[in-house]
Amino acid sequence: MKSFFSHLKGDAFGGITAGIVALPLALAFGLSSGLGPSAGLYGAIFLSILAAFFGGTPTQISGPTAPMTAVSMVVIAGILAAHDGQLDQALPYILTVFLLAGLIQIVLGAFGFGKYIKYIPYPVVSGFMTAIGVIILITQLQPLMGYEVAEDQAYVTSFIPEAEELLLEKILKQESQEGILVLEDFHQTIERAEQISPEQIQDEAVFLAKKSASGVLGTFRIIPRAFQQLNGTELLLALLTIGIIYGFKRITKAVPSTLVALVVVSAGAFFSGIDYRPIPTIPEGFPRLNTDIFSQFQWLQVLPYLGMAVTLALLGAIDSLMTSIVADNLTKTKHQPNKELVGQGIGNSVAALFGGIPGAGATIRTVVNIHSGGKTRLSGMIAGGVLLLILLVLGPLTSNIPAAVLAGILVTVGIGVMDFKGLRALPKIPKEEVLVMLIVLVLSVLWNLVYAVGVGLILASIFFMKQMGDLTQKSSLVLPVKSEKAWADEKDLSVEFLEQVFIKHINGPLFFGYTAEFLSLSKQIPDHAQLVIIRMSRMPYMDQSGLYALEDVLIDLKQKEILPLLVGVQPQPQYLMRSVGLINKLIPEHHIFKTFSESRQWIRDHQNRIASGIENGQTG
Repeated sequence: MKSFFSHLKGDAFGGITAGIVALPLALAFGLSSGLGPSAGLYGAIFLSILAAFFGGTPTQISGPTAPMTAVSMVVIAGILAAHDGQLDQALPYILTVFLLAGLIQIVLGAFGFGKYIKYIPYPVVSGFMTAIGVIILITQLQPLMGYEVAEDQAYVTSFIPEAEELLLEKILKQESQEGILVLEDFHQTIERAEQISPEQIQDEAVFLAKKSASGVLGTFRIIPRAFQQLNGTELLLALLTIGIIYGFKRITKAVPSTLVALVVVSAGAFFSGIDYRPIPTIPEGFPRLNTDIFSQFQWLQVLPYLGMAVTLALLGAIDSLMTSIVADNLTKTKHQPNKELVGQGIGNSVAALFGGIPGAGATIRTVVNIHSGGKTRLSGMIAGGVLLLILLVLGPLTSNIPAAVLAGILVTVGIGVMDFKGLRALPKIPKEEVLVMLIVLVLSVLWNLVYAVGVGLILASIFFMKQMGDLTQKSSLVLPVKSEKAWADEKDLSVEFLEQVFIKHINGPLFFGYTAEFLSLSKQIPDHAQLVIIRMSRMPYMDQSGLYALEDVLIDLKQKEILPLLVGVQPQPQYLMRSVGLINKLIPEHHIFKTFSESRQWIRDHQNRIASGIENGQTG
């Protein structure tokens, strides 16, 4: 406890500063997600406090981040569409997905998966992060221009026929569930249809219009209309916000420029009396526990979004642990990755219960905390406490913030999250990695974030396996000793030995990416050969595909009456070979040697028996 408060002054200043920096971002991410600014604020409060207390990176500040918000937007939009745009009906399922993501992170940490996150290929991460930036920039075009789909009456009206059709389908579906035969009792269907009010039709049309204009493709679809109805005031507020954020940094970095932009532009808009669109009202008081998550839970409703929960969990893990590495470099400490995942999972789980969007370790906020004096986990808890105090005391005032200001903030976030370092390196890196990066980028923007990452991981794995297979093939040619580049212990072999023996050098793992080349081994050995030595001292690993490839080669050699000897078999391959009975069944124990010199001595001792074919796997 003493160490917990030993840096109280630095932690307090660091936490307060980080909390202030987090405020505009939390509001902006919440509004962008579709759940409203309050959801971003709730997520920042609970995640910051709990991830700091239970996590494994003492100086880390957690909260909603751009990547997590982008994936959350997809989850929210998908579940909202399944519930006809009724947020009150969709919210329990949305929060359940967020809760599952947090629980998955706890499981990942508890089972020690934190150390494996680093193996995700950089091109996949680079393409994904750049795609997040592009998505944010494109989806903020509508609020930047002050365009609101619901206020475009002409566009909404175009969806009224479809709205009427959908409402009629709902009536027919309801009657089917009630066991009413429509053809026999069509009058009841007509009566119910006549009860549909113009307001219901209008609401359904608004929902369809918003759905059509949502996301990247929806934005492209609606941009021409947005330009025609450009709101100069909203655009000016957004541009002023962007200008202050970038301009104020040139003056000083002691005060967060994002906060300065939020306060200055919001205050100017409010006191000038201009007409602008404010953000949705943030409820007063402490966040309410959403018990509907449990009372309305239906597994079949959530099952289609389980993949999204896994994606959120993995993305949050990557995001957090990357920030942890940054914190380690600044503080010269070492974080605990698995403990950090547990802390992030607890924070995201509790945030979901109170209606908050998920988040992760936030790099900029963490750096601000460290530079401001934060040393221990108390700083992160203070940052969350600052946000909670702002919610309880200043909640009503935040409802006067212009939506265009948050859009301007998100534009700078979108630019900042893009991997410009990776983009600049494209002409210099291997074409396979360029292809992976671009495919992930394009598919993430135009199709689906989750599937794009999956495709990227598969492609990266295939390219890696091909490269490893090619490298192993190049260094594992089957040639007579007199033709092959000899290893150090092969340079003094006699002429007689060279005429009789072929040697197979295996440099690297024998895995499924190399089995096709390895299977050609027996075909490369001439029929007059009597013996082949397979040197395995540089083969540390063999998978099941490699095991069966080796078995096929040994069978083929036996049929050709060519005697195989194994030299330097490593523990893992030897265990695998014994477990399936390959040793003794296809190759006896006395044909396996620890060193090459032992195999040479054995060949000298059994030359006559080898020549007569007696020793070819038949007797010892």
